[in-house]
Amino acid sequence: MRDDVHPAVTQTAARSDDLPAPAIQKAHERSETFGLCASARPDYEVLSNAGLELQREQNRVLCAHATPVMETLHEQIADTQSMIVLTNAEGLILHSVGDDDFLARAEKVALRPGANWAEDRQGTNAIGTALAERCAMVVHGDQHYLAANRFLTCSSVPILDPYGDAIGVLDVTGDYRSYHQHTMALAKMSVQMIENHLFTTTFHETLRVSFHSRPEFLGTLMEGIVAFTCDGRFLSANRSAQFQLGMSLAGLRAHTLSSLFQTTSAQLIDRARVSLEPHLMLNLSSGAVVCARVQFRRPSLAEGSRPLAVREGARTAPREDASQSAVGLSRLSYLDTGDPQVAAVIAKVKRVIGKDIPILINGETGTGKELLAQAIHNDSPRHAAPFVAVNCASIPETLIESELFGYEEGAFTGARRKGAVGKLLQANGGTLFLDEIGDMPYSLQVRLLRVLQERVVNPLGSTRSIAVDVAIICATHRDLREMIAQNRFREDLYYRLNGLVVRLPRLSDRTDLAIVIQSMLLRESIACGNRQPLHVAPDVMAMFEQCPWPGNFRQLGNLLRTAAAMVDADGEIRREHLPDDFFDDLRCGASQRSAVNASSAGNAFMPENARLQEVTVSVIAAALARHGGNVSAAARELGVSRNTIYRKMPGVEPGPAVDDF
Repeated sequence: MRDDVHPAVTQTAARSDDLPAPAIQKAHERSETFGLCASARPDYEVLSNAGLELQREQNRVLCAHATPVMETLHEQIADTQSMIVLTNAEGLILHSVGDDDFLARAEKVALRPGANWAEDRQGTNAIGTALAERCAMVVHGDQHYLAANRFLTCSSVPILDPYGDAIGVLDVTGDYRSYHQHTMALAKMSVQMIENHLFTTTFHETLRVSFHSRPEFLGTLMEGIVAFTCDGRFLSANRSAQFQLGMSLAGLRAHTLSSLFQTTSAQLIDRARVSLEPHLMLNLSSGAVVCARVQFRRPSLAEGSRPLAVREGARTAPREDASQSAVGLSRLSYLDTGDPQVAAVIAKVKRVIGKDIPILINGETGTGKELLAQAIHNDSPRHAAPFVAVNCASIPETLIESELFGYEEGAFTGARRKGAVGKLLQANGGTLFLDEIGDMPYSLQVRLLRVLQERVVNPLGSTRSIAVDVAIICATHRDLREMIAQNRFREDLYYRLNGLVVRLPRLSDRTDLAIVIQSMLLRESIACGNRQPLHVAPDVMAMFEQCPWPGNFRQLGNLLRTAAAMVDADGEIRREHLPDDFFDDLRCGASQRSAVNASSAGNAFMPENARLQEVTVSVIAAALARHGGNVSAAARELGVSRNTIYRKMPGVEPGPAVDDF
């Protein structure tokens, strides 16, 4: 019985000295070709928290199905000086659970989340060797290539997705002196549970046949499961089905429901609908008779389309919003992808979550303000209640009042017969996100201020007051202080909203562009149904690093979405897949940099004070240009007062209020 076909739950693990010597010998030979030395210090490099969270998100579906099984397995082997490890398809550890004292010992050899245990990093070991050999593997004691790891005994089983591809490894590791023969059997059972869960989730909306020769095994790990389209075309089969049908997954792809079970899909569905028996009897092509249960749910996807691969972790499609295109994640820790400016924002926000302190998010259009607001809500005590977003710039001024506060029947011409609940009441108990708050009409700001102070809402046309409990998060790309000076934004509302003010950096100012692009391409792969991972050619990535990205994530998201639709079979985004206007922005950014460099170089022989003055004026002029002449915004970027700009740039006329920031 082959391990890669059917991991029987009754099969016990082989002792290490019974393992096939050729497999271990081949693994040691590979370790030597990797340039590893048995006495060398192992690779103890571990991913940052942000990098680890990104990997977990990319393997979200695997983690969701595996971690409960790991907890159950841990209960079975508790107090045995061991631990359970889950890795991705490259051998990177995503999660671990185990006895505390053994976890501490394992950490000394980097057997912990964030470490990579592929063979080229750690030499012969059960995780890396199981991935290399595509089969279950025990590596005991001194069979490890690196001497530092020889106090371990590891039992690893590859986890296959419903299409037969390895997506990870489940490993049980313990002290080599306390090895138990049943460990591998438990690991195989656990993997079979994970794979069956993944299978039924992936093929939820299909025609599924669960079968076994003995009825008592239906509903257990031993049942075979085969998925078909509603017209009987084969989709996939789990390991037990492959074993019982006597064919590999590749061989089964040439079959149909009729050739495997001697019936059509229409006949089978009709039988299942009218049958009063707990199971049906079906004939295999071999002549054997099996007991079967049939489940059928008509797919909502286009007929014949492939369900999403479990490795990428499909997510509910978000709103068409640039900020959502940025990363597509929903927790603050997931947004921390390595940029220190974003990390500082997240650190500040975490301190005020759940403390009834309003948050004001500043930043250019498309920098991810709504995505941050959604993450704040999801990490808050209000996460189970609604998150309601209102874009104050996109609603006509004549409708925004009714949108926010709701209205009673007959409140105005065209009102719905039974009235409508406003966004404030929809968000009751949760979070109200007011995007582009700077575009809210001045007259409406008074009503919003009253709601925030009194915590009651009066729908239009109603005399009743309704208590409301909402957390408020606002966002804007405008300079609200400047608007206050121009009497376009109420100062009392501003100070009611800005409990904590944070600013998101422009995309061109971030240091984590490569990680962000990787995450966005992952999402595009899922959206396009493309199992070939998308990646960016090195010369294109270099151009991305130089682009000023005036549209921030909105621009980047649209560019990657278009490029993903144009790529060839290799999945690589190259120059020919990029739109012409990207190169216009690239040239514009290069011209700006050249002008700044030329200004500095041309003044190289001026007296020190004069050269400093020229450079100062040049920098201020560039900042003013970037912000469309907005003095306050330029001053804030440069970290100086508006007075300084007026003093250094005599041609700039002071506004109605000159104050320092």
